[in-house]
Amino acid sequence: MSVRVDGELSGGVPGRTGRTRRVLRGPSAEVVPALIARACTLVGLLDVAAGVFPRFRHSRMHALAEVLPGSFGPFAAALSLSAGVLLLLLAHGLRRRKRRAWRAAVLLLPAGAAAQFAYRHSVIGVVISAALLLPLLRHRDEFAALPDPRSRWRALANFVLMGAGSLVLGLVIVSVHEDRMIGDPSLADRISHVLYGLVGFEGPVDYAGPTSWTVAFSLGALGWLTAVTTVYLAFRPEHPAARLTEDDEARLRVLLDKHGGRDSLGHFALRRDKAVVFSPSGKAAVTYRVVSGVMLASGDPIGDVEAWPGAIERFMDEARAHSWTPAVMGCSETGGEVWTRETGLDALELGDEAVVDVADFSLSGRAMRNVRQMVKRIERAGYETRVRRIRDLGEGELERIRRAAEDWRGTDTERGFSMALGRIGDPSDGDCLIATAHKADDPPGPYGDLKAVLHFVPWGADGASLDLMRRDRAADPGMNELLIVAALQAAPRLGIDRISLNFAMFRSALARGEKIGAGPVLRAWRGLLVFLSRWFQIESLYKFNAKFRPRWEPRFVVYASSRDLPRIGFAAMQAEGFVNLALPRILRRRAPAPRPCAHAVPERGVRAV
Repeated sequence: MSVRVDGELSGGVPGRTGRTRRVLRGPSAEVVPALIARACTLVGLLDVAAGVFPRFRHSRMHALAEVLPGSFGPFAAALSLSAGVLLLLLAHGLRRRKRRAWRAAVLLLPAGAAAQFAYRHSVIGVVISAALLLPLLRHRDEFAALPDPRSRWRALANFVLMGAGSLVLGLVIVSVHEDRMIGDPSLADRISHVLYGLVGFEGPVDYAGPTSWTVAFSLGALGWLTAVTTVYLAFRPEHPAARLTEDDEARLRVLLDKHGGRDSLGHFALRRDKAVVFSPSGKAAVTYRVVSGVMLASGDPIGDVEAWPGAIERFMDEARAHSWTPAVMGCSETGGEVWTRETGLDALELGDEAVVDVADFSLSGRAMRNVRQMVKRIERAGYETRVRRIRDLGEGELERIRRAAEDWRGTDTERGFSMALGRIGDPSDGDCLIATAHKADDPPGPYGDLKAVLHFVPWGADGASLDLMRRDRAADPGMNELLIVAALQAAPRLGIDRISLNFAMFRSALARGEKIGAGPVLRAWRGLLVFLSRWFQIESLYKFNAKFRPRWEPRFVVYASSRDLPRIGFAAMQAEGFVNLALPRILRRRAPAPRPCAHAVPERGVRAV
């Protein structure tokens, strides 16, 4: 394990001279599992080919084996095929240094070698399997990663993927024996034969000699593999991702009471679908969620900056123990400096957070003309606003707000992870703000005269951070602008000096790309961002935030390697709710009621306009 000596950090961030730090992975931990995983893929392909293609089985003794009593020859072909498919499935686990994948590979390699020797009577297959088994045994200490959190929805995914793969491979098995096929069966007949064979029945395709037994055993092995792996995934004990316990939440609230003013995203650490690791002193913590093998933290660590390195080290230890890919989404510049210093990770600017200082905000002036005119027009239309703490609302009104926020959501799934709390009106969140818009002249609807809702979480004792924005689609345009202005105007009365609005991804690129003198690369990058804004709110969020003349605070993504960025980006999109890989709603199990409020709103996504 390589080490590096740290010096003092610039910019006022505490450093610890002479302290050694551990880099995420040494050369052996990175290279050896990758090479073994590639070798496992190669051996798996050879085992599959040995069980499928006749030329791979050609030998003088093979002709004798096929006429021996019983079905030893076809059984060996099916075993070789099964071992090959399973080795292909295990290659990803070996790459991630999973202990269970190592154990399974150690058992499967001799089985595949024995099957190849019995069916092909060739020493080459045995030698190749042994050549992989030896480094597996020699480097067994490299494969110590613990299992990932898991749930039973993977059983359905396994059934679909294995079923599709078995169908394709079955068609290959049926079609490679053209010289022994009786007649000229159509593609539909061959597909029918594969489907029948996967469930253990004889299909419409027939072969001369004992080949029909070989094909039947191979198709049966594929069906058996699909069924057994699906049943195993469906009935194995669930180990869901860790959740925030009551004790964890209480400890985080103590840290936020002391240090919550440092980061506007701090209160979002209280999402109850996150896990947490604390520093040895208990004075700092990092919250995270595991998504597709990525250990995804958000914002800065919580607590005393001096204790951040201890929490970060615990985070990295947890990532190493499970072979998860560590990443941090949306940390501040200070947080990025500490993360990169302590771990050897890299940082990349992701975008900017819009922060409005209440003392500097005013609707007067030419720059605020559009917002001022929109607010005046809406007020003349009969809308009024109310800005209050959650603790000042009655339960009946809170229930209407919860139902409205749920029904006005623009997507089928809630979105949010790094900048969303995931609930409204929890008794423990009494300091949160609710800004609501009402119009009494309209006929009362299911939510009374409520037309729009903004929810803010505390940012220390004197700040607020925007959580969600919801409005009735039938209401007049401009509800969000109206409520943001109302919140800024009510802030002095509530003791709030600063309000964090939306996060604008790639804000600087959009701003510089539209200026005179921007180069062709920058203009092309801006054009791509504008194009992507058709599906993701990139340009619209930037322009919406810019209306309020905020100061821009950069936010960063921290990552181990540039090759991990696509995987981290996909995991972040899953966490934020833009990619949904969950079971269909009809197949989902009813989730338990959130703690301790039974009306908590599910996780939402990036703050939508």
